[in-house]
Amino acid sequence: MEEIENKIEKLYYTIGEVAEIFDVNTSLIRDIENFHLIYNMVKERGMTLKGAQKKLKENREDTINSFEIIKSLKHIREMMLEIKELL
Repeated sequence: MEEIENKIEKLYYTIGEVAEIFDVNTSLIRDIENFHLIYNMVKERGMTLKGAQKKLKENREDTINSFEIIKSLKHIREMMLEIKELL
């Protein structure tokens, strides 16, 4: 794990770069992204698995975009809280 931590230098990486760092196929990273998206819909937004599946089938691109926006806003909130603690 220490070897992986030493390779991490950027804030954001492409799927290909992450796969290379962990020495896995890019399809595994995509599976993890899909799992994170489904987890968000079910655990954080209160949807059922069937509801999440239906939403992804009906409008996958908008669902992913909304998820990315939420993820970014959570990150910004965490940064703001850290700044507040420093003040």
